[in-house]
Amino acid sequence: MTTFKSYGRVDDAGQARLEARRKTRKRVAIISISSLILVAIVVAAVVGTTASNRSSGDSGQPLSTSVKAVCDVTIYPDSCYASLRPAINSSHVTPEDLFRLSIQVAINELQKTAGYFSKLSATKDKIPAAALKNCQDLLDLALDDLAKSLSSSSASLNNGIDDLRTWLSSAETAFDTCIDGFDGNKELQNTIVSHLKSCTELTSNSLAIVTWIKKVTGALNLRRLLSNGEDSVPEWLSTGDRRVLRDDSDKLRKNADIVVAKDGSGKYKKIADALKAVKDKNKKRTVIYVKKGVYNENLRVEKKKRNVLMIGDGMNSTIVSGSLNVVDGTPTFSTATFAVFGQGFIGRDMGFRNTAGAIKHQAVALMASADMVVFYRCRIDAFQDSLYAHSNRQFYRECVITGTVDFIFGNAAVVLQNCNILPRVPMKGQMNTITAQGKTDPNQNTGIAIQNCTILPNGDLSSVQTYLGRPWKNYSTTAYLQSYMGSLIHPSGWLPWTGDNAPKTIFYSEFQNSGPGSNTAYRVKWKGLRKINHKDASKFSVTSFLQGKNWIPDGVPYKPSI
Repeated sequence: MTTFKSYGRVDDAGQARLEARRKTRKRVAIISISSLILVAIVVAAVVGTTASNRSSGDSGQPLSTSVKAVCDVTIYPDSCYASLRPAINSSHVTPEDLFRLSIQVAINELQKTAGYFSKLSATKDKIPAAALKNCQDLLDLALDDLAKSLSSSSASLNNGIDDLRTWLSSAETAFDTCIDGFDGNKELQNTIVSHLKSCTELTSNSLAIVTWIKKVTGALNLRRLLSNGEDSVPEWLSTGDRRVLRDDSDKLRKNADIVVAKDGSGKYKKIADALKAVKDKNKKRTVIYVKKGVYNENLRVEKKKRNVLMIGDGMNSTIVSGSLNVVDGTPTFSTATFAVFGQGFIGRDMGFRNTAGAIKHQAVALMASADMVVFYRCRIDAFQDSLYAHSNRQFYRECVITGTVDFIFGNAAVVLQNCNILPRVPMKGQMNTITAQGKTDPNQNTGIAIQNCTILPNGDLSSVQTYLGRPWKNYSTTAYLQSYMGSLIHPSGWLPWTGDNAPKTIFYSEFQNSGPGSNTAYRVKWKGLRKINHKDASKFSVTSFLQGKNWIPDGVPYKPSI
């Protein structure tokens, strides 16, 4: 039995090709953000709408200046040119117009691809049923992300760039997760890759364009979509909702909309029944109080169940428990005891665990794949893959997380603050790795930030090597900030996914940590291991990395900065 189960190995050759393509497309002009006048001049020069005379029926027509300028910033310029040029009916287009068009062509391609997947049969086409179902669900999530992006950009692109980058990053993650579900069957996986190739490239192009626009317009000090001032209430969060979230735990329990209790003292005995009772697409907060007890349920907060606040009697008193795992035939994405797809979910004073054990390899306790998710004073217990921070923006405060291999992983933009991270005893011969971050595109605004946390052993780890993480994907991004590291951390700090090195494109960093395990003198000498200053570290703060001041509700404390 192998020590680690791979999710999809880093492809060094592919990475080299990618870097070569990127180097040939570096922009000649360096945009200065120190002067609004200079920015205006550069923007006008680079994205000006001067175009060559074009005939609508001439397939050999030259590209307009604006299309070429925009497509040159993408990783896949050929697909960008091919997809945007036929859609341009005017010689006067702006970068915003091209961005919206890029999303629309990505949606069109994804709809065709989703149609292909919907016609596949697990029996006839010899595809694992669970992996196929996961792909169908993931493509549906990606389509929602693209639709939100198009709708939001139609209103005001400049004011919502952070949200657009989040949703487009999430869509790309959905494609990658679909592909990872076929790991172990290379032939079938290659087929899936080929069918998702266009979707991946077109979505990546949209993400690159909006990331570039953000850089260009950064000097203009534009406001974010959800921010109307330091003390204002975001439009998606009502004043009444804020009042509810300011309430202490006892008041929340007393005034809950739905009560779940195993002893029959609530409206429901099962959490699943309570979730079904939540109104779909509810803009108001629905509070579910789950009384103490162990609930043996595998649960999904579906994407239509928005703005749910679920509160228990404490992380060690109200526990959701399951045991699905990879060894017994369930794909990693489906093993989660508790999975969140509904935007705005808040979990408080709850425990989530997967009891499959180390021998069963990947077995997720908690997975979140929704935007603006918060877990406060919760416990997450498993072995390999305990916490799957899959995608979008997530915040964890004062939680306890235990595990062994890659037990905090995924491709969300996630901050864990004031948490206790407790590696435990793995299978014989295994090493512990705390994180495995899965960023695949340099333009994704994703990564794992661990701030002001405590890392100590959960059991006797004197004979076990424990590492801060390993790079799951080529742009793996993880930062440990102002945290206490016990002596369990191996002096080299980080473990390669394969071989004895890591892609130079990763971003791993440690800033102002303390404790015997924080000594960086003997860390690995990878190019991707970055020394950062306070300004760099601040990019991983709740305010900057998550735009947290705009959506983390009152009642959940957080430190906004580094």
